[in-house]
Amino acid sequence: MAAEKMLKFTGLGRSMPDKRDAGARKGDFHEIYGEFIAEKAAAQASRCSQCGVPFCQVHCPLHNNIPDWLKLTAEGRLEEAYELSSATNSMPEICGRICPQDRLCEGNCVIEQSGHGTVTIGAVEKYITETAWSKGWVKPIAVGKPTGRSVGIIGAGPAGLAAAEELRRKGHDVHIYDRYDRAGGLLIYGIPNFKLEKDVVQRRTQRLADAGIHFHHNADIGRTHQFADLRARHDAMLIATGVYKARALEVPGATLPQVLPAMRYLTAANRIGLGDVVPDHASGLLDAKGKRVVVIGGGDTAMDCVRTAIRQGASSVSCLYRRDRANMPGSLREVAHAEEEGVNFIWLSQPVEITGKTKVEKVRAHRMRLGLADASGRQTPEEIPNSTFSLDADLVISALGFEPEDCHGLFGEKALALSGAGTISADPRTKETSVPGIYAAGDIVRGASLVVWAIRDGRDAARAIDRALAKMTKTAMAAE
Repeated sequence: MAAEKMLKFTGLGRSMPDKRDAGARKGDFHEIYGEFIAEKAAAQASRCSQCGVPFCQVHCPLHNNIPDWLKLTAEGRLEEAYELSSATNSMPEICGRICPQDRLCEGNCVIEQSGHGTVTIGAVEKYITETAWSKGWVKPIAVGKPTGRSVGIIGAGPAGLAAAEELRRKGHDVHIYDRYDRAGGLLIYGIPNFKLEKDVVQRRTQRLADAGIHFHHNADIGRTHQFADLRARHDAMLIATGVYKARALEVPGATLPQVLPAMRYLTAANRIGLGDVVPDHASGLLDAKGKRVVVIGGGDTAMDCVRTAIRQGASSVSCLYRRDRANMPGSLREVAHAEEEGVNFIWLSQPVEITGKTKVEKVRAHRMRLGLADASGRQTPEEIPNSTFSLDADLVISALGFEPEDCHGLFGEKALALSGAGTISADPRTKETSVPGIYAAGDIVRGASLVVWAIRDGRDAARAIDRALAKMTKTAMAAE
């Protein structure tokens, strides 16, 4: 009988939870999707084809057992679905909200490829875990027997938090050091509330604190804390700082005060939402209200910026991207949301100058076309001669991506091997760096990537660290 609840995709269309009207949602920072009701979640889960080779699972960085927890949802066995979902994912309700499912699990769904429309995996994942929180199924972390070993983690973002949870389960003493005054990293200060409400993150970090994980806020490595001191204090170190250095906008006029890096702008907006006082926002510098805003870039960070500017009451918001819509790196769902909310996308355009003597007045740009493919396989943008145009602007936000900080200068560890891009080199399996006992995970190794990959890397690093600490203890015992 249970099997009869599945394979309903031929007679049941794809459906998402209700999405708030664009006119209403652009006036606040609340999430744009509502919750599935139980019947609708079960119905959408029942569309899963239970295929022999689950491409959704294969293309999930965490290899979540998606077909099985969809089946359990369709059968109404939600607590079991949650247990299965959370077994491989430290933050399923967060991934359900912010993962680009259209490029990962849902984009590779077999029934999507056959023209029936993908299973709404992300929305069901969010529904399962939100139900678990409301029903009390999310239990405290089961802390293992104390090992007497200590691990220091630098960075309270998704990689660091995922690693901390796994290490605490094994009974290790875990300390997280972060430069910010709250835990969560990008989840708190980078991603806007309309994609991820902050209480969703804070209940996760509180669960870690309740398990005895020690959070050290305002711990700026190289300034308030020295890396060498932390190494001496802990048996192993994990570097999970992410990459936050903005890639430079190298055009004349880029140094004008109204030209902002994306993270500075987004952090201020998120701090306001958290109730903080932000002087540069109060002065109007970091507030888009009433301004003509131009965002440069085509990734998810650019989408966060344009949609934040809309909610702040910008008079107009334009996004310049040098490639076309099909070749942008960000989620096409985010582009669609932004278009609904009134963002003007100017594809195949590249800024060449920002004009104005003391403040931004215009952005000059060239029209582009796509030429031959480069080494990555992507077509290279080429300037179209005599195609310059101008946009009036009061505020320009640069969202061209992120680079690592100077890792040697930051950590004072010259033996730490770096990649050509300046990220930390680490063993792809164990995440151990060139310095024994120092591990690295997440964007500081990969470069700017996805939250789900950071979670995967953090969990992998935790397993490797636990094995190394167990070996260390066994060796010490044998020597006694």
